[in-house]
Amino acid sequence: MRILLDAMGGDNAPDANIKGAVKAINSIEAEVLLVGKEEVIKSKIKEFYGKDISEISPRLKIKNATETIEMEDTPTIAIKHKKDSSMVVGFNMLKNEEGDVFISAGNSGALLTGATLLVGRIKGVDRPALAGILPAYKSRLVLMDCGANTNCKPINLLQFAQMASIYLKNTLKVESPRVGLLNIGTEETKGNDLTKESYRLLKENSEKLGINFIGNVEGRDAFSGEVDIVVTDGFTGNIFLKSIEGLGKFVKKTLTESLKRNLITKIAAVPSLPAINRFAKTVDYKEYGGALFLGVKKPVVKAHGSSDEKLFEFTIKQAEQFVKNKAVDQLLQQFENEKTAEIVANESESKIEK
Repeated sequence: MRILLDAMGGDNAPDANIKGAVKAINSIEAEVLLVGKEEVIKSKIKEFYGKDISEISPRLKIKNATETIEMEDTPTIAIKHKKDSSMVVGFNMLKNEEGDVFISAGNSGALLTGATLLVGRIKGVDRPALAGILPAYKSRLVLMDCGANTNCKPINLLQFAQMASIYLKNTLKVESPRVGLLNIGTEETKGNDLTKESYRLLKENSEKLGINFIGNVEGRDAFSGEVDIVVTDGFTGNIFLKSIEGLGKFVKKTLTESLKRNLITKIAAVPSLPAINRFAKTVDYKEYGGALFLGVKKPVVKAHGSSDEKLFEFTIKQAEQFVKNKAVDQLLQQFENEKTAEIVANESESKIEK
């Protein structure tokens, strides 16, 4: 197995990317290929470890790519014109089966564009989406979409629910994952036009598409353990995701400061440290790695733009599991595009009649 890592993508590239790969290499079975400016990568490895890349591990290698897609680049233009960028080179290798999974913390729009144009969508999927994994009470939660599609149609949210259900059944072995639609209230009549119409589609088609739809879910109930998948558009999902990450940092920082306030609090905290550490690990988003793009023909993983070496390490380990679990292969086999296509056609006819 070969994991392709965009060494030049992300706020902390290439340092964090390289260090994360080095940390992960002895904990995985796969080969890791650092895609990026070869001389820069070699120089950094020499600087950090005082040795050549071949001395670190025979499974850690470099694929030269002379260009970089920056965060401010226009996605479509960048993918079309920066042919030798680390992202485009990685996508082409994935498409040509020179790698099994591609990871990047770079420009999200370019990653979605490249995954769609170069790797290709699964037949029947209107829009691929990011499936982020988050902690929940005694379980885990899939947030779908967490940032790929800022403007969505109801049929997109229906497909998000279908893809996430197939994904969760095959990766975390949840037999009948409960799907909730993120909304401002639990009542069927709540929300804007998108959520109301999405609710109707999900309610009418869930049985046909194998979706266990439980209705609307408010943000405060998303982590209750009563829902396995939260479906929303990428704009709302990304705000939701980053708010949760910010809250986790706030809780951790406030708790740490409170425990270190004085000698008495420090002594009192000692017996509770194991529980506190378990809690901190549970709410730390770095423990959950990146988000898999569902809807494209090969595994593509979006790492956090602000990923540090620890998060790259976890994302690389996670990517290996995605390949081993055949997450995308299962989606290709089980995504019942003919049923979804029928629903899309019926919806189009209904709108014409109106």
